[in-house]
Amino acid sequence: MADTATRAVRGAGALDADVVVVGAGPVGLLLAGDLAEQEVRTVVVEMLAEPMAESRASTLHARTMELLAERGVLERLGELPDGGPGHFGGIRIDLTEADPDHPYAGQWKCPQTRLEAVLQERAVRAGADLRRGWRLQRLDDRGDLVTAGIRATDGTERTLTAAYLVGCDGERSTVRGLAGFELAGTEARREMLRADIAGIDIPDRRFERLPKGLATAHRWPDGSTRVMVHVYGVRPRAHQGPPTFNEVAAAWAEVTGEQIGHGTPLWLNAFDDARRQVTRYRRGRVLLAGDAAHVQMPVGGQALNLGLQDAADLGGPLADRVAGRIGDDALDGYHERRHAVGARTLSNIQVQSLLLLEGRDVEPLREVFAGLLELGPVRRAAAGAISQIGEPATWAIGRPAGARPPVPGPPTARPVAPASPPARTHTPHQGKGHRMERLENKTALVTGSSRGIGRAVALRLAEEGALVAVHYATQRDAAEETVRLIEQDGGRAFAVQAELGVPGDVHELFLGLEHELKARTGETVLNILVNNAAITTPAGQTPEDVTPEDLDRLYAVNVKAPFFIVQRALPLLSAGGRIINVSSGLTRLANPEQVAYAMTKGAVEQITLHLARHLAPRGITVNTVAPGITNNGSAIFDVPEAVQQMAQLSAFKRVGEAADVADVIRFLATDEARWITGAFVDASGGTLLG
Repeated sequence: MADTATRAVRGAGALDADVVVVGAGPVGLLLAGDLAEQEVRTVVVEMLAEPMAESRASTLHARTMELLAERGVLERLGELPDGGPGHFGGIRIDLTEADPDHPYAGQWKCPQTRLEAVLQERAVRAGADLRRGWRLQRLDDRGDLVTAGIRATDGTERTLTAAYLVGCDGERSTVRGLAGFELAGTEARREMLRADIAGIDIPDRRFERLPKGLATAHRWPDGSTRVMVHVYGVRPRAHQGPPTFNEVAAAWAEVTGEQIGHGTPLWLNAFDDARRQVTRYRRGRVLLAGDAAHVQMPVGGQALNLGLQDAADLGGPLADRVAGRIGDDALDGYHERRHAVGARTLSNIQVQSLLLLEGRDVEPLREVFAGLLELGPVRRAAAGAISQIGEPATWAIGRPAGARPPVPGPPTARPVAPASPPARTHTPHQGKGHRMERLENKTALVTGSSRGIGRAVALRLAEEGALVAVHYATQRDAAEETVRLIEQDGGRAFAVQAELGVPGDVHELFLGLEHELKARTGETVLNILVNNAAITTPAGQTPEDVTPEDLDRLYAVNVKAPFFIVQRALPLLSAGGRIINVSSGLTRLANPEQVAYAMTKGAVEQITLHLARHLAPRGITVNTVAPGITNNGSAIFDVPEAVQQMAQLSAFKRVGEAADVADVIRFLATDEARWITGAFVDASGGTLLG
C-alpha cells in the first residue's frame, strides 16, 4: 500500500512539496485548501501576479453549496443572494425542483472574485504556499516523483519537486499539454461574445432569441453592463483570445439594432460550444481537475460547479495517498468517478448549446423540450442534472461520504453555523415549477400593472416566460418596482407609460410599446393583452351625486380606452392570441354606490362577448374575468374590522388576494384555455353565489 520510494524521499526532505497545484483559480484554491487542511505540504503556482479582477462566473448550485458549507467557506462568504430560477438551454426551469427539501435548493449568486478571495485566504491560512507570477515551463514525471520547471516574470527559473502535481490551469492547460494527456471530443461550431461595458444604457435581456441571434444584457451594481451575443450561423473566430470591442459592438448591433460602440469596455471574452474531455484524469503522478480536464460551454454556471466538484473529490484521496493510508490504484477511482460525471454534464451542456445558439430551425425542438419540462419527472431530472444533487464525493470533508448536510433550524433556534444556507432574498411563487415556460417567446401587455391585480398578473405571466409590458399612468416608481420583481425572479419586463382617458392615450401607449418590443424581440408582435386598468367611483357616492363629468371620465378610462386598445392591438396580435378583460362582480351584484362604475364594467363584458365572435377565425380568444372584493393594497385592507366584514361576502369567508385573480388570468393566457372564449369567469371567491 505504501509508496515507499516517495515516502523515503519525502522523509529525507528532498521534496519541495507533497503536491504542486498549478492554477490559483477557484478549482486550484479549493483543492489546495483541502490538502493543506489535511497537513499535505502544498505549493500553488499561478502565472498571474494578482488575482483576476473580473467575475467570469457567479452561479453556485446545490451540490457545490454543500461542499462549501462542509469546509466552512459559506460562513466566510456571508449571505449570498438567491439566483432565481435557472434554465435549460434558455428555457427557464426552477432548480429547486431537483430536491425542494434540500437546504441549498436552487442556485445562488457569488462573484468569482469574492469566491477566489475566500478560498485563497482559507488555503494560505491552512499552510499552502501560494506563488504568484510564476509560469510552468517544464514537467517531468520520473516515476517516484515529479519535477516542475517554473519561470517568474523577471526571468528567474526554479525547479520544484513533489510527489504529485495537479493541473487546475483551465481550458488551455499547460499541464495537460506537457504531460501528454489525450483530449477527445468535438470542435466548436458556435461562439458567444461577451463583455462588461461602462457608459451604455440598454434594456436588460435574458436569453432573448431575436431574428438574427441571441442577446443577453444585465446591469451590474456598479452601473456597468454585461452583454453576451451570438449571431446565428456565424462560425467561431479563427484566432484565439478575447474579441475586440469592435467585434462585440458590431455583433450586438446586428442582433439587437442597438449601438454600444460609444461605451468603454472593461472586460472582453468569448466562449464557444466545443466539447472535449481528457480520456484519463490521471497519468502517473499528474492529475487534472476543472477545465484542464474538460472543455465545455459555460452554460448556467455548470463549468465552474463541475470544476469545484472535481477538486472536492480529489483532495481526500490525494491526501490519503500522500500519507500512505491508501494504495496508488485508489487514485484511479478519482478518474472513474469524475470522468463519468463530466461526460454526463458535457452531454447536457451540448444539448443546451444547441437549444440556445441554433437559429430558427431549432424552434420546434425547443417547443418539444418546453412541453417535456412541464412534466414533473422531466423537470426534476433536468434540475438534478444541473444541480448535481446525488453526486457525492467519495472522500467528503467533515462528514461521511454521501451524508446530507445538517438542515438548519429557524433563525431564532440557533446561531448561524458554517453549514447554514444563506437567507433567500425573495420567496418563489408557489406552484411556479409546475407551470413553467407555457408562455415562452410570448409577449404581453398588462394595463394598470404597477400595483394590485395588474402587478400580480404581470408577475404570473413573466413566471411563465412571457416578456411583459408593465403599463402605468403616473406611478413610475411602482411600475419600475414591478419590473424589478419580475427580473429578480429571472423574468423579462419593461415599463411603458400612458395616461388613459385623455386624447392621444392609446397612441402614446402603443408608441412606447412597439418601440420596446422592437428593441427586445426585433418585431412588434403582441400575443397577450390584459385590459386591467380602471377607475372607480368614490366611496359613498350615491346615484344622485353622479355628475355628467364623473360618468364621462369613467367611460373614457374604463370603456373607451380598453375598446380602442383592443382595436389598436389587432394588427399586432398573433393568431392564437389572448385578450382578457377585467370586469367586476358588481355587474351581477347590486351596490347602488357603484352604479356608474358597474355600468362601465357591463360595457366591458359586451366588448368581450362581441369581439370573441369577431376574432374567433384568427384563433384569438376573448374572455372576461370578474373579481370580487380583492386586497389591492389600499388603506381599508389595513383595518381588521373592515376586512372581517368584507370577508363575509365570500363563500370562503376571506378577502381575495391579487394572486387569486392573477392565477385565473394566467390560465386564460395559456394554450390550455384555447377552447374558452366569450366567457364570463367569476373570480370572486363565491361572492356571486348569493
